[in-house]
Amino acid sequence: MVYQERVAWAGLIGTVVSVSLYLFLLWGFRATPVEQTDWLWPMLWAIGVGIGLSIVISIVWGIIAGRKDLAAATATDIRDRDITRMGGRVEHSFLVIAGVAVISLCAFRSDPFWIAQTMYAGFAVSAFIGGIARVIAYRRGLV
Repeated sequence: MVYQERVAWAGLIGTVVSVSLYLFLLWGFRATPVEQTDWLWPMLWAIGVGIGLSIVISIVWGIIAGRKDLAAATATDIRDRDITRMGGRVEHSFLVIAGVAVISLCAFRSDPFWIAQTMYAGFAVSAFIGGIARVIAYRRGLV
């Protein structure tokens, strides 16, 4: 498994864990309506945990993989760049959909809670689907 594929897997794991953490913090063991919960700090913590976890997983996984030559372990070729570019396009498409949904919610003067949740969901779906697309491209090719 090449370095960039490990990074894609680490991003997927970080995304799933951080979204699960956020959903638990938002909806787990709450008696109040979801719109009245304090969502900002749990959302920021979940985003930070997702980023940090992805970084830690890719570092630890790289150490466990036991690469002797660091330059060869992190070297990228044209295939890696193409897969990264394709994954980015997939991610951006979902971010655009989320952006349009957020603009629509703003136009209808929705509660800020729902606007923020829609944008967070867009980021989460974008990261997850983009990671899946990268992993599939590494496993099956870009054809």
